[in-house]
Amino acid sequence: MDYAAARHNMVENQIRTNRVTDPRIVATMDALPRELFVPKQLRGIAYVDEDLDLGNGRYLMEPLVLARLLQAAELRPEDVVLDVGCGTGYSTAVLARVASTVVALESDLDLAEAAASLLAELGMDNAVVVTGPLADGYPAQSPYDVIVLGGAVAEIPTALCDQLAEGGRLVAVVTGPGTAVGKATLVTRVAGTLSRRIIFDAGSPYLPGFAPVPGFTF
Repeated sequence: MDYAAARHNMVENQIRTNRVTDPRIVATMDALPRELFVPKQLRGIAYVDEDLDLGNGRYLMEPLVLARLLQAAELRPEDVVLDVGCGTGYSTAVLARVASTVVALESDLDLAEAAASLLAELGMDNAVVVTGPLADGYPAQSPYDVIVLGGAVAEIPTALCDQLAEGGRLVAVVTGPGTAVGKATLVTRVAGTLSRRIIFDAGSPYLPGFAPVPGFTF
């Protein structure tokens, strides 16, 4: 398969045509070999516009949703970023080519190992993979200019918001209980106060531990 052609078609037909205009994100997604970040049996569909199953209930976020989330975060070259639920490291690799430093947090040890290996193979020495509960973030390296959540959440944990720097931006797909369509959401910290804004409708599988807790019914 001609992965370079498939990658270019993804960018031209999915990314550019859907209001992703940040040239850094577009160029990075046009150059980064997404097929390396999915199981070998799925490489033929690495560039389709859907979430790809990584196993054990984990997914690689669809390209368009990721691109629009990153664009909403208004990434700057000097930013320090926390990538929550990095999976095999694709989102981390995109971030590493746009921002200064990326801390990739993963709770699944096998995925963390795969991500670290791929990032090293691609020579991305400004990204580091750490392990731990996703909802706790990684306070040891906080505060962060940008926090990206790599899947849907029923609500955004306070612990993550607390790790935002002044002027920081957090982006996530929020899909609350009984909600049919998720909402890509931007949280910002200005003068110590958090505010949030819905950016666009988006569907994404839940990150582990972030699904709605079933309520009690009679």
